[in-house]
Amino acid sequence: MDKSWSWISSEFIALTLIIVAAFCNVSVFYSFYHYLETIDVPIGWRGFLLGLEPMAAFILRLFILPWLHVRNAIAVTMASLVLLVAVSCSYIWALSVPALIVIRILHGASFVLLTSGVISLVVNFIPEEKTGQGFGILSIGTLIPYAVIPPLTETLLPCVRNEADIYAGVSIFAVLALLLLTALRRRIRESLRGRDGVLMRRATLGEIRENLRSKTVGLLLAAGLLIYLAHATVFYFLKNLVLQTGGGSVGLFFTLSMVTMIAVRVFGGALLDRFNKPAMVRTGLVLLIPCFVMLPFAETRTALYLLAGLYGLCIGVIMPLLSAMLFSASPPPMRGLNTNLSLFTLDMAYFLMPYLGGILLTFGTDFDVLFFIAAGFVLLTLALTASLSQKLRQSQPDGERPNL
Repeated sequence: MDKSWSWISSEFIALTLIIVAAFCNVSVFYSFYHYLETIDVPIGWRGFLLGLEPMAAFILRLFILPWLHVRNAIAVTMASLVLLVAVSCSYIWALSVPALIVIRILHGASFVLLTSGVISLVVNFIPEEKTGQGFGILSIGTLIPYAVIPPLTETLLPCVRNEADIYAGVSIFAVLALLLLTALRRRIRESLRGRDGVLMRRATLGEIRENLRSKTVGLLLAAGLLIYLAHATVFYFLKNLVLQTGGGSVGLFFTLSMVTMIAVRVFGGALLDRFNKPAMVRTGLVLLIPCFVMLPFAETRTALYLLAGLYGLCIGVIMPLLSAMLFSASPPPMRGLNTNLSLFTLDMAYFLMPYLGGILLTFGTDFDVLFFIAAGFVLLTLALTASLSQKLRQSQPDGERPNL
C-alpha cells in the first residue's frame, strides 16, 4: 500500500461516509424552488423558504459550537441523524407555509448538529503532517453528493409523485449513517481515549476567548469567508449569467468543475502536504481572479468549459489548504471548534450572498458586475494571505511546524 495513504483508519473512513450522508440530504434540495411552485406556495414565500434552512444553520451554529466537544460529539451526531430522518420524511406532509417554516428550521438544526458533531470527531483522526490530504478527502465527501444526487433525482422523478418523495427517500442515507455510527461508536470512543488527553477535555471559556483573539485564526476564517462568498456567487448566479451570454450548459460547468476538484484532491492530495501551503493558496488565488473576470465574457461553450476546469482546479487547491492551515494553527482542544467555525463562515456566505446579489440586481446591476465583485473578494483574500507563512510559523510550537 502507498505509504501516503497508510494513515487512513476505518474510523476516519466511517466518519467521512457520514459527512457524505449529511450532504446527500442537502444536495437533493437543488430543485426546492421548483417544488414550492408545484405545491402552490405563494411566490413571496418561496425565496424566504429557500433561504430559511441555511439561515437557521447560520444562526444555530454560533450557539452550538461553544457547547460541543469531542466527549459529547457521538451522542450529538446520532441524535441529529434521527432528527434528519424525521425532518426529511416530513416534507411529504408539510404542504402549508407554516408547516414548511417549521420543517426548514428543523432541517437547518439537524444539519448543523450533524456536521458539527462529526467534524469534532473526524479532525482527531487526521495526523498533523497529513492535514492537506486529510481535509482534501473530507472535502471530496461534501462534493460527491452534488455530483450524484441531482442526476439520480432527475432519473427517479418520473417514478414518484413529486420531489417530496425524493426528499423522504434520500433519508435512507441518514439511516445507513446512523447504523454505521452505532456499530462503530465504541471503537471510535476507544480510539479517542487512547489519544492525547488534551484532545478529550472540553476547552475552557478562557481558551475559547484566546483562540478567537488569535490573529492567525481570524485571518484564516476571514479568508475562508471571502472565498465562500465568491463561490456562492457562482452557485446562485452563474445560471442567469450564462443565459445572458449564451455560453453553454451551466450543469456541465458544475460537473466539469466538480470532477476537477475531486481529481485534484484524489491525485494531488499527498502533494498538498509536501509544498508550502500559503504559497500554493496564493498561486490558486492569482489564477482564480481572472477566472471570475473572464466568466462574463465566456460566450462560447469552449470558453465556459475551460473556465470550469480552471475554477475547479483553483477551488480544489484553495479550500482544503485553508482548512489544513486553520487546523495547524489551532491548539489541539480548539481544532474541532475552529473547523466548525469554518463551516459557520460557509453558512454565512451562502446566507448573505443571495441577499447581497438580490439587492444589487434590484437596483439595476448586471450579473457580470456580481462576478467582478467576486473577483474583488478573491483579490482581498490574496491581500489577507500575504503574511500567512510568518503568522503560521509563529503560531506553532518549536519542533511542531509542518510544511508551512
